Amino acid sequence: MLSFKHVVFLEVAQARSFTKASQTLFISQPAISNHIRQLEEEYRTSLFERHGNSISLTPAGRVLLAGVLEAKAIMDRVRFEMGVSGEEALTGGELKLGASTTVALYIIPPVLSAFHQKYPSLKITLVNRNSDYILKALLGHEVDLGIIEGKNKSSKVHSALFMTDEVVPVCSAKSPIASREALTIKQLTKIPVALRESGSGTLAALSSALAMHKLKLSDLNSTVRLSGTEALKNFIKADECVGFLPLRSVEMELASGTLVRLQIKGLSIHRQFYFVQRHGDKNAELSMAFIRFAKRHYNLY
Repeated sequence: MLSFKHVVFLEVAQARSFTKASQTLFISQPAISNHIRQLEEEYRTSLFERHGNSISLTPAGRVLLAGVLEAKAIMDRVRFEMGVSGEEALTGGELKLGASTTVALYIIPPVLSAFHQKYPSLKITLVNRNSDYILKALLGHEVDLGIIEGKNKSSKVHSALFMTDEVVPVCSAKSPIASREALTIKQLTKIPVALRESGSGTLAALSSALAMHKLKLSDLNSTVRLSGTEALKNFIKADECVGFLPLRSVEMELASGTLVRLQIKGLSIHRQFYFVQRHGDKNAELSMAFIRFAKRHYNLY
């Protein structure tokens, strides 16, 4: 088991802040500093460099961080395996998930609920950001397992297909565009469009679909960019322009008639969600157990 001093070090190293670590661990900042000082005395070297209000790891600190992360992974795996081999309700450990917006809001909640009911002693956290952010969080050891849109080509991660999703063009029922029949790709470039922010998997899927028609995002008549699915959806409901949103995120609005799904001839937008893990972690028992559980939940086996 990791000593509390090493737990404190890990929190400070990942947060890059003594203050944030004290808030997360619910102990005073002087206590945080004391634990770090004890470790530095034990290893006879500095672990952090101070730069005014910011800190960074020294070379020795980076070595210790790698060792602590490895030790924590082993500890979590042992806890989980001991729980699985015995009483599942006693399974310990911690699973830090990172998921892109669509997954976090509309796909993974029922899976998390069922997984938590099966392993109630397991600590679960979920970070909800766009795909680019989740990949960075994974590589920075802020999350153990990511679920992002599109297969990542980085040599630093292992990707495994989760499921396929559809992105659809919608507009407010009050918009004059709502009464129009199927649009052509050329007509699409003339009407006002609101888009997601750069780094969004939804935006990347739209870009790929347009490329099939030799078009770019810049060919669209768009002056509005919004961060997040819900922000874009609420804007579309209040405005007259068109937005491209995951079908799962607008099912209720389409059923109630608040939003209208548009037909654009020849334009089909599908994207795939992938589980991503750091190389070397892909056999981590807890993450693999969650992957199997999520696929079974959606009958993907």
